[in-house]
Amino acid sequence: MERKKILFVAEAVTLAHVGRPLALAQMLSPRQYDVHFACAPGYESFFHGSRVNSWTVSSISSGRFLAALAAGKPVYDSATLRRYVEDDLRLLRAVRPDVVVGDFRLSLSVSARVAGVPYVGLINAYWSPYVPQRYTVPAIALARALPIALADRLFRLARPLAFALHSVPLNRVRRAYGLPSLGHDLRRVYADADYVLYPDIPEMFPALGLPEQHAYLGPVTWSPPTPPPSWWELLPTDLPIIYVTLGSSGQGALLPQILQTLAGLPLRVVAATAGQADPGVLPDNAQVATYLPGEEAARRARLVICNGGSPTCQQALAAGVPVLGIAGNLDQYLNMRGVVAMGAGILLRSDRLNEEALRRAVLALLEPGAARAAASRVATLFQRYDVAQRFDDMLRRVVDGRH
Repeated sequence: MERKKILFVAEAVTLAHVGRPLALAQMLSPRQYDVHFACAPGYESFFHGSRVNSWTVSSISSGRFLAALAAGKPVYDSATLRRYVEDDLRLLRAVRPDVVVGDFRLSLSVSARVAGVPYVGLINAYWSPYVPQRYTVPAIALARALPIALADRLFRLARPLAFALHSVPLNRVRRAYGLPSLGHDLRRVYADADYVLYPDIPEMFPALGLPEQHAYLGPVTWSPPTPPPSWWELLPTDLPIIYVTLGSSGQGALLPQILQTLAGLPLRVVAATAGQADPGVLPDNAQVATYLPGEEAARRARLVICNGGSPTCQQALAAGVPVLGIAGNLDQYLNMRGVVAMGAGILLRSDRLNEEALRRAVLALLEPGAARAAASRVATLFQRYDVAQRFDDMLRRVVDGRH
């Protein structure tokens, strides 16, 4: 049987948008699929030992992406998306895939349709227009200038207009290529694909009226294929371990504050900087590396402290470990809303973080009580989802629908 050619395109503005599709790519049988993967330069080390064919496409820098989020401004302008579309089209012509799978590559909304290639989009369920949400003001200027309760109310009033402004650039590019507008809801922009897959579970993010072209995959966990540091196997076992990582889109400047707050507690801290943070002077109870094997670190930990984003939260919950999410951008708040609703974690604001609140949350989550039991229940739910099989089933459905 002829192998089907699958092309993954990752928008490399954060490590999550590279790691998640790479995890899916590595799940595919090389006997059945010819797998290709495209992203911006700088991630070559993550392909070591994999059987995927790698390609290069341009992405804006992580710095530009994070600065736009912090300012509450649209991440992309029309000129950037037009360049992306041209880049995508060159790639699609070179690879000629049967299916293209994109993770936050918004330009595929145009390029895949122009090229006539079936397009599968990966988005977290909390961004779906079919998943009801209550929005919290993220760490933007509005939250710094006003009391949070007032900033929250104003943010909810302004949110529809903000989502409309964020939708304008892609709609302009679509119009230039003769494609209809996606409207004024940013969630429609994020969910525009022939098929949409949510790397989440409906128990955490339930949908209403979900179309048949949308489906939940279950958690997609991934760790960078980097060797653990020399101290990894020498960690003492007489104290609880806390795994700390603020990820590539977290507030790295908070890491020293977190480490110093934990310094006086009877525990061990293992922290990963993702190359984004200076830990400062290390306390005696802390060890730090650029990257750690995240899934194993979560399994060894009694608590995971992160930026509240989906990838690390899923690693923790898959291990039955509670999460303390220190959220900054809206994506992190939306994800943590699901974690907190399950009773499996606590949300703190990155722009209001203080030692007392942090210490209190850590001690509460270390107790062998409700949060640990809730995290174990989520882990059981996660185990019901065979992500590899669900993804394979969707690809077969897409390919069969083409012929």
